[in-house]
Amino acid sequence: MSKILVERNGPVTTIVINRPEVRNALDLEASAALARAIRAFEADGEARVAVLTGAGGSFCAGADLKELASGVDYVPWAGSPEGPLHRACAKPVIAAVAGHACAGGLGVALWCDLRVAERSARFAVLSRRWGVPMSDGTTVRLPRLIGRSRALDMLLTARAVDGEEAERIGLANRVVDDGTARQEAESLALRIAQFPQIAMRSDRASAYAQEDLDVDAAIARELELATEARQKEAQAGAARFASGQGRHGKVGGS
Repeated sequence: MSKILVERNGPVTTIVINRPEVRNALDLEASAALARAIRAFEADGEARVAVLTGAGGSFCAGADLKELASGVDYVPWAGSPEGPLHRACAKPVIAAVAGHACAGGLGVALWCDLRVAERSARFAVLSRRWGVPMSDGTTVRLPRLIGRSRALDMLLTARAVDGEEAERIGLANRVVDDGTARQEAESLALRIAQFPQIAMRSDRASAYAQEDLDVDAAIARELELATEARQKEAQAGAARFASGQGRHGKVGGS
């Protein structure tokens, strides 16, 4: 069977790491297939939001250490242009985390925009035990997400963070009952997919771009990114509101 499965439900694409026998650790073949699946999602004009998850009750245990032990030279997942985590996806991606999101698996979860975690999920840098360094963006994305002090605690000690603590420190956006992460993540993806897409994507792009800019430059970039939505979506959306649509918690389509 394929090591990476892709399932589509209207505007939502679910990408499944399918190596449950090794807690969905990614070998070279699987990481390359994951990169291809992500690029295909980006190129699909009908696809709006992706959910990234793992088969068999675990998210991803990182790199396949047995393959690494054989002498294989890994392609860095974030540092290499061919790596699946080299840059942010062009569209939103939600991680549905059950079981372990460890080492490189933590890096995969961090690469996503949002993380829906089950209560018993475990986020950890367990590769610390084996002398395997991060090459998946974890040392960059984790401090930016939860702060340097908390990130160093995880990076230096290899301690595991469960779903509830992950939500408390900002590592997870939602904590859900065990066995429901994928369902909840896909429901959230469908909700996001209903919004007008140009404005949603421009706001998302601005949130990422501001990290490298001072305040004035970031605000100028926000204005630049908002131009298309202002021209194509804002007036029509305001007219829908004025006519009584989209109120009282209703999302409404684009």
